[in-house]
Amino acid sequence: MNKFRDYSELLKIEHTVFALPFALSSILLLAKDFPPLSKVFWILVALVSGRTLGMALNRLIDEPIDRLNPRTRNWPLPSGRVSRKEVWAIVFLSLGVFFLSCAMIGTLVLLLSPLVVLLLWLYPYSKRFTSFPHLFLGLVYFLIPVGVDVALNSGVSLDALLLGFGMALWVAGFDILYSLQDYEFDKKQGLGSIPVRFGIEKAIKLARAFHVGTLLALLLVGLRHESLGKVYFAGMLLLTLLLVYEHSLVRPGDLSKLGKAFFTVNGYVSVAYLITVALDLLV
Repeated sequence: MNKFRDYSELLKIEHTVFALPFALSSILLLAKDFPPLSKVFWILVALVSGRTLGMALNRLIDEPIDRLNPRTRNWPLPSGRVSRKEVWAIVFLSLGVFFLSCAMIGTLVLLLSPLVVLLLWLYPYSKRFTSFPHLFLGLVYFLIPVGVDVALNSGVSLDALLLGFGMALWVAGFDILYSLQDYEFDKKQGLGSIPVRFGIEKAIKLARAFHVGTLLALLLVGLRHESLGKVYFAGMLLLTLLLVYEHSLVRPGDLSKLGKAFFTVNGYVSVAYLITVALDLLV
């Protein structure tokens, strides 16, 4: 049980709440007909295994940095509770499951899957050569609805692109807020981030602008999708209130509620969007 808790902490299992509801929303919105349950199953397996792969790679690549950072030095890998061999085993296992799930979905998805792996590998390195690592993470999430559309319809629609932009800006925005807690450390170590590049106050404003972009993209999805109506737009009002509340918790002079803003509120955002889409399509 202790080892399981270490693995769970290593992979931040609870953060699956960010991606999974949006992926399910993408399936509901982009499926032209009710998709086979087997295909939905393999899409979800691909999502979970890809996310596991990304987190394991992140932990391996960032281990030297995490050992120096007071906030992360007690994490499972830097503290020695999980070995590098164990994390490499997770990498190869999740990589194999990811490729298998892509193959089960279809040949086109399998051919495109190395692009996802490349981005998952590149993201942890991005703060070493750019001030915009948050955009690399956003690009990973942009590919979720795009990948769902390819899996379901063998193409990429405008709705999938809008959902992708919405997800990308949402994730990049809250990743900017998350990076505020390492502002001083990143600055000393010469690591790139939007807060380091522009300062805390401007970074918070950029995060807000990104989340405005998220709302606009999701509103456009609602306007374009002929099956969506009043329930969807009522849900968008709820999402707006949640994001406003999130940003009310984070101020340049007070980052004490950053954890609540990052995990709790963003978890509500993704789940609320899934419930909104499901309820509207059901109605």
